[in-house]
Amino acid sequence: MTEPVLQTLAEEVRAHDRDRFQCALFAPPATRDALFALYEFNFEIARIREVTREPLLGRMRLQWWRDALDEIYSDVTPRRHVVVQPLARAIHDHTLTRAYFDRLLDARERDMEDEPPPSPAALETYAEASAGNLVLLALEILDVRDPAAINAGRAVGTAFALAGLLAAIPFHARMKRLYLPQETIALHQIDLQRSLFELKPSPALADAVKDMAMLAQTSLERGRALHRYVPRKAVPALLPAVLVSRRLSVLRRLNYNVFDPRWTISDPRQSWRLAWAAMRGRY
Repeated sequence: MTEPVLQTLAEEVRAHDRDRFQCALFAPPATRDALFALYEFNFEIARIREVTREPLLGRMRLQWWRDALDEIYSDVTPRRHVVVQPLARAIHDHTLTRAYFDRLLDARERDMEDEPPPSPAALETYAEASAGNLVLLALEILDVRDPAAINAGRAVGTAFALAGLLAAIPFHARMKRLYLPQETIALHQIDLQRSLFELKPSPALADAVKDMAMLAQTSLERGRALHRYVPRKAVPALLPAVLVSRRLSVLRRLNYNVFDPRWTISDPRQSWRLAWAAMRGRY
């Protein structure tokens, strides 16, 4: 792959996924191109629901990516595409597990549905299938495949996805989309029309957000508890844990009001936090 193409890919990840871009900078230079290809692939499939109005069209786009992966894993010359070709190189160079990609795509099928997840357990399953499997692929690029790192990766990825969904509640609410579990909505008797969809805070919504934040916190703690068993070279894939920890702390200070403008302000010290954690071999 030519240098200009790889440079463009890195710039795309920087624009679309600042968090993972910054984490990737702490990986060995020889692995960064593969990480950028993986993260840009993730962006492409994650945004499908946002750029397609019809679920059928979204599923067709997901099938396009399944077909592209079929070509890559069958050693057929992959289709010409700015992401497919560097992704193919990453897959072959690092022997990436096909099943992780399949689970990622299956999770994105969930995005095509209009109904929110039925339960907190279903939401956790979605979070693990999406961001969790992405972390596992990043670990493979870093040549880490031991059980402790895999379990930590699943937990950290789940926490990162849940925190991301919390941050996206206002965005999804504007489109009348929900990721809050149906059981949680019913338990706290949230008035969707007068509160959530009108972007108005309420005690009931704050309680529901708190429940969701606790799911993320529990998953984060589960991943961090494995730290002593995880090799240091796994840290760049697990650094999103640092971001989750801070974001949940901010949300607590805001009394779980996801409509407070301070909730979505970028952290000006984020690079420093990641660098400090990476230097210590922590996540």
